[in-house]
Amino acid sequence: MKFTKMHGLGNDFIIIDGIENDLSKVDLPAAASKLCDRNFGIGADGLIILESSKLAEARMRILNSDGSEPEMCGNGIRCFARYLFEKNGGKKDIFSVETLAGIMVPVIIQENGKVKAVEVDMGPPRLLRKEIPMIGDQPDQMVIEELLDISRSKIQNPKSKIAITAVSMGNPHCVIFVDDVHKADVKGLGPIIETAAVFPAKTNVEFIQVIDDKHIIMRVWERGVGETLACGTGACASAVAGVLTGKTGREVDVQLAGGDLLIEWLEEDNHVYMTGAAETVFTGEIDL
Repeated sequence: MKFTKMHGLGNDFIIIDGIENDLSKVDLPAAASKLCDRNFGIGADGLIILESSKLAEARMRILNSDGSEPEMCGNGIRCFARYLFEKNGGKKDIFSVETLAGIMVPVIIQENGKVKAVEVDMGPPRLLRKEIPMIGDQPDQMVIEELLDISRSKIQNPKSKIAITAVSMGNPHCVIFVDDVHKADVKGLGPIIETAAVFPAKTNVEFIQVIDDKHIIMRVWERGVGETLACGTGACASAVAGVLTGKTGREVDVQLAGGDLLIEWLEEDNHVYMTGAAETVFTGEIDL
């Protein structure tokens, strides 16, 4: 079975064409864990499957390295768009893609005949507590710098409460603003907040340092994966959280360990737009 290994700012994926290959008898969660293993498999943060769609030109199905299936992945859909672009010989540069988070519309940006970046209309952010989803009073209210009690965690002497801002980009995000992102306890706090009872579907966790109203630095603990070099939906959620808390403007450059993403939350249509790189690493064949 042929595969393509791609990455978006170091957030890497294995892409398999599920239209050309019959995957009906494949245990995809088990396959994702096997293929994504960096010691015994190809190695990746996730497995992406191209499927046919009745609602859009293609359907993107993604599974994390632990076999779980998230609703959406921002870096993944940029890679998926470039995969589609190269698959059709560059004849089409805009696509409609069905995901569990809805229809996304990525656009290939070219410069001098070469792919420079991919811009994705990520749609409107979902801001109500019930939309995250997040358990608690006032389900129809936003969660902005609300104190989350982590006093029962096993971390030694943690702050008993942490201010969080919750945003859904089709998948849940918990944004925490910190003074120094490099000193943030991502590996300690990340899994505790990810699995906190208040998040029934678990959550991604972003740690954000604001440089100025147009620049932020981000580290991310991804649900079902762990700390990764980048997270597209997390960058979108963090930019939205910056606006909600008055810390940034509506257009920000998000600096991640794997590179930068440009995020803009437009007032005109309430949609979030993400622009960033997507690269092919290599192609190959493997038995499932």
